[in-house]
Amino acid sequence: MHTSILNNLESPKYTEPRVRLPKVAIVCDLLEENWASMDLIGVMLERGLRDLGSNINAIRLCPPMHRRLTRSDKNGPQFLFNADRILNRFWDYPRWLRTQRDRFDLFHIVDHSYSQLVYHLPADRTIVTCHDVDTFRSVLEPTREKRSFAFRAMTGYTLKGLQKAARITCDSIATQGEVLAHGLMDPERVHVVPNGIHPSCTPKPDRDADREASRLMGSSCAHDLLHVGTTIPRKRIDDLLRIFAQVRKQIPDARLIRVGGPFTTEQTKLAKRLNVADAILVLPQLERNVLASIYRRSSLTLLPSDREGFGLPLAEAMACGTPVIASDLPVLREVGADAAEYCGVGDTEGWTHTIKRLLQERTEDREAWQHRRDRGMRRASVFTWAEYARRMAAIYSELLTV
Repeated sequence: MHTSILNNLESPKYTEPRVRLPKVAIVCDLLEENWASMDLIGVMLERGLRDLGSNINAIRLCPPMHRRLTRSDKNGPQFLFNADRILNRFWDYPRWLRTQRDRFDLFHIVDHSYSQLVYHLPADRTIVTCHDVDTFRSVLEPTREKRSFAFRAMTGYTLKGLQKAARITCDSIATQGEVLAHGLMDPERVHVVPNGIHPSCTPKPDRDADREASRLMGSSCAHDLLHVGTTIPRKRIDDLLRIFAQVRKQIPDARLIRVGGPFTTEQTKLAKRLNVADAILVLPQLERNVLASIYRRSSLTLLPSDREGFGLPLAEAMACGTPVIASDLPVLREVGADAAEYCGVGDTEGWTHTIKRLLQERTEDREAWQHRRDRGMRRASVFTWAEYARRMAAIYSELLTV
């Protein structure tokens, strides 16, 4: 009986107590705004932190857009959609986000143009990723970019929100340099965390994506020149069209493929005046795996911008094995290093000559061309979302232990 009593009194098996993981809110752009690169960062950061197995519970946050002036199935006039965007950014999103404050230990706003949200969060536990300072140009350099008083007031309010954050991360050393040059934040609070490249960006074929890319591109062309991005002024689409017009005079079967939606009215008129409209294929934003296939099928990727915060298409194209010609900007040299070719912004003759030279190499010197592709793929391999997540996790941990 004594033994039986002892057995009944034995302690239960020890179970290690569950430790509550710090919760980090990844505060994302409104999906309806359709900023593909910003959406990508939110998704890949969350996935990277999960795959990293870090002691962080990261969750993406984003409310649905509250439409007052436009409908979800039809945006209507652009100015009405922009009004909806402003109302949501400065009224609806902040009100919704305040209801989430007690759920999380840390907040990471992945787009600096949403820095007004910092006012509604615990600033000492908020990080903002600054991709470039273009959003704030009208305040920082008013003589260079003249805007209305209302626009500058809104921008200034957003900029002050950015400055309240505990930390700023930048995609590049070049962007960090601009942040510091304008005195926006103390150096010890600004970190560089380069973007990663989507896993679909690889030289390996993808049967389904390749089939869709073939459908979109139609009949093959010997010399497809690719541009990926928006049509905002700093992308210099006017230069792209002028360069392509000169290339067509020397290489009549060249074709320009542009991914990212239609040209503006002025850009369309310019393409017609230059007599190249019929040699241009305009595609919308694409699924990532289909975009990667378009990269692989193109002869060259062109990036003629006059300003960039990172230049993701440069890295993506190289990862897919497609050589790149980019504007000679410090940030693009930072990303492309010696794996890309560089031309001066607006130097139509220089761009035309370089395009012709590389297309000739592609046709006549396969060994040199393969070496160029290999160099690009090696360079692109340093930009991974796993490394991005690892660096972000280190910054999170630092703030959580303060």
